[in-house]
Amino acid sequence: MSIADTPTGPAAATAPTHWTELASPLGPLLLTADPATGALTSLSVPGQKGGRTVRPGWRRDPALFRAAEEQLAAYFAGELTEFRLALGAEGSEFREKVWAALDSVPYGATTTYGEIAARIGASRAAVRAVGGAIGANPLLVLRPCHRVIGADGSLTGYAGGLDRKVRLLTLEGALRASA
Repeated sequence: MSIADTPTGPAAATAPTHWTELASPLGPLLLTADPATGALTSLSVPGQKGGRTVRPGWRRDPALFRAAEEQLAAYFAGELTEFRLALGAEGSEFREKVWAALDSVPYGATTTYGEIAARIGASRAAVRAVGGAIGANPLLVLRPCHRVIGADGSLTGYAGGLDRKVRLLTLEGALRASA
């Protein structure tokens, strides 16, 4: 269930990945960061397609994640609508364009794969590639891939599971809570 974990960032060659685990309404969150910059490199949930798992040699460092812990708690309490954290996930130029477009989708709103493709100047034929880039987002919740839905309004796939997508969209008010 985990992808090959490769270090990223300038300190990757010498410093181990730093990590912590936080409790959340979605289950335990595994966060990783570049120890040199403190930038978050991933946020994974149990059972996530392509999610990370703790590897030998990684260093547990809860203090490095204090700001993320506070902001995630405020988000899940309905008190925070925009994260202000350094994100350091790296991908291809195309993926990074898609991820930047995700960052511009506001709290409580949804968008479609086609709209994301249009935002980055990609052709209509690139919608499938956009979906692949969204599915490869290593920073669930923080980079709001849960806000992307199908053109017909359907709740399409989510690497963290559709039940978690529903919970996040309900929290943000984009979906009504079911009775």
